[in-house]
Amino acid sequence: MAYEGPLFIGKSALSTRTSKLSSKFDSRNTKHVATPQFAWDCGAGSGQLTQLLAPHFDAVVATDISAHQLQHAPYFENVSYQVQSAEHTSFAAQSFDLITVAQAIHWFDFDGFYAEVRRTLRPDGVLAVIGYGLIHPQQPELQGCIERLYFKTLKGYWDAERRYIDEAYQTIPFPFEEITTAELSMSFQWSAAQLLDYL
Repeated sequence: MAYEGPLFIGKSALSTRTSKLSSKFDSRNTKHVATPQFAWDCGAGSGQLTQLLAPHFDAVVATDISAHQLQHAPYFENVSYQVQSAEHTSFAAQSFDLITVAQAIHWFDFDGFYAEVRRTLRPDGVLAVIGYGLIHPQQPELQGCIERLYFKTLKGYWDAERRYIDEAYQTIPFPFEEITTAELSMSFQWSAAQLLDYL
């Protein structure tokens, strides 16, 4: 007999490192982006954050080094998907009002990426670095299973860069003036199949 109801309701903390070269961007509130015209979602993967940016900006360019990932991104009239690295792009200087990186900066060459940020971000632009850690279901038994999988079963299989996620991106080099932002979280309800897909 298959369980059809929600398996758990949980939360995952989102960590942010934000600069204007500093300030906060929230997909529900663009008040800190002076002119929400042009955004670059770097390391966009399958466009999970890109789709949140699209309604708020005149144009969004989403880049990733994986053409395969970008092929799975949702279509929007105002979004251009391009295969480009974070450290070397074809974008003109001072192009962007917002640059975002969601769950990807730990894979970048920090110095190379930050040089591109300085080159392509407008003087009043915003850089937002976003990440999330482990999920935290409300059911203690399920939480224990997830922690055993992560900390014991898979121990030694994670890439070294994974530590930056575990440290909530607080230890990445971040050579910009940083503004303190409120802690963000996601709440969701998943079926067993959705949880297995995530894992």
